[in-house]
Amino acid sequence: MKIIFKNILAIIIGWIVGSIVNMGLIQTGHMLFPIEGVDANNMEALAAIMPTLSFEYFVFPFFAHALGTLIGAAIAGLIAANHKMKFALGIGVLFLIGGIMVNYLLPGPIWFTIIDIVIAYIPMAWLGGIIAERVSNK
Repeated sequence: MKIIFKNILAIIIGWIVGSIVNMGLIQTGHMLFPIEGVDANNMEALAAIMPTLSFEYFVFPFFAHALGTLIGAAIAGLIAANHKMKFALGIGVLFLIGGIMVNYLLPGPIWFTIIDIVIAYIPMAWLGGIIAERVSNK
């Protein structure tokens, strides 16, 4: 029973911490690169302007997605009682689903969508799993 509890806790805590990192970086990006005349909390206004934004507006969202996934996956892997890489990749899948949804709701330039979906989730979760395995094996 203890193993099951730890593994469930790994997913929950990894997801929460990764989400906090993600949202913190998104909010930081909105403060450093505000979109003039657009409320960052208004999804419809953001969706309308996203395709017209330049590169710098997509740096923080990419790093938010990548680092949120990496940190969440590493934490899930560290907490998991066994199958550390599988739990880290599970976090990657959760964040990938969220990333696909956000890219659908807020369609940005195609180059960003491709880079975001291909690099920010599963590869970062895999790196998080490697970190967790190496730290756990010491």
